[in-house]
Amino acid sequence: MMITNGADSGFGKFAAEARDFLFHTNFASFAERKDHFMKYLIISGNPKKDGLCDSALKEAVRGAADGGADVEVVTVEKLERCHVCGDGWGVCWDQNRCAFGGDGFDEIHEKVKKADQLCVITPVYWWEMAESVKCFIDRLRRCEFGQNGALAGKQVLLVDSAGGTGNGGIGCLEQMERFCKHTALNVFDAIYVNRWNNDYKKAAIYAAARAMSEGRKAGETL
Repeated sequence: MMITNGADSGFGKFAAEARDFLFHTNFASFAERKDHFMKYLIISGNPKKDGLCDSALKEAVRGAADGGADVEVVTVEKLERCHVCGDGWGVCWDQNRCAFGGDGFDEIHEKVKKADQLCVITPVYWWEMAESVKCFIDRLRRCEFGQNGALAGKQVLLVDSAGGTGNGGIGCLEQMERFCKHTALNVFDAIYVNRWNNDYKKAAIYAAARAMSEGRKAGETL
C-alpha cells in the first residue's frame, strides 16, 4: 500500500522520520523472539471503502504485514444484535457460544479465538463505537468473559476515527476499553484519529501494529 501520512510536509514529515528511526533501531530484538507466524486479526466496523477510518485501517494492515504477521480484516456490519436469550443468558453463559451464531458471528468468533493479536477499528458516532461493532462485542463479551475466556491475555490495538467535528474519540475509546476489561484483553495502545491529527496518528497506528506483530509486549520499556 502507498504511504498516506503526508510525509512531505509538516507533522507528516516528522512522523515519517521518527517512524523510520524507531524501526531501524529498536524493533529488531523483538522480531527475533517470534517462534511462529503471528496471526493478526483486524475487526472493522467501517462501512466505507474510503475516508478517514479506511485510511487508518490501511495503516494497521500495512504495519502488521511489514512486521511479518499474517493479517486478516473482518467486517461486522451485517451481524445482528444480541437476542438476550431466556431470562438474560443463553448458551453463551455455559457453552461459550451464541445460539444465533449462524448469521456470521460463529465464523468471526473462531477467527478471534485463533488470532494471536487483535486490532479493533471503528468510526465514532455520538461519542461511541459504530453500532455494528457494538453489536458484535456485546455478543462476544457474553461468550468470552473474564480470565478464563479465549481473549484473556491477548493484546489488542484500539483505534477510532471521528469525522465531522472530530469530537467523541476519547469517549469512544473509553467504551472500547470497558469491553477489554470485561474480556481480560490487554490494551497495547488506544489511538484516536481525526481530520486535524491524522498525519501523525496514522503513523502511530502503523508503528503500533508493526511493533505488536514483531513481538513487543505492552508495558515493556524500550
